[in-house]
Amino acid sequence: MNYTPEMEKAMQQSNKICYAEYERKFEKRIAVEKRRDQEYAECKKLSAEFVSQLQK
Repeated sequence: MNYTPEMEKAMQQSNKICYAEYERKFEKRIAVEKRRDQEYAECKKLSAEFVSQLQK
């Protein structure tokens, strides 16, 4: 996969590793994906709470 400078910058800022290392090291990739899953779940929960507050 070709990655852009923007993708590289985002990977560095959010995960503190470069995209090449992410592609190369399976353990790093798993750690990054677990963190993304956790962040997604947290955001989904916050969004649901926000929507429920709006509907009151």
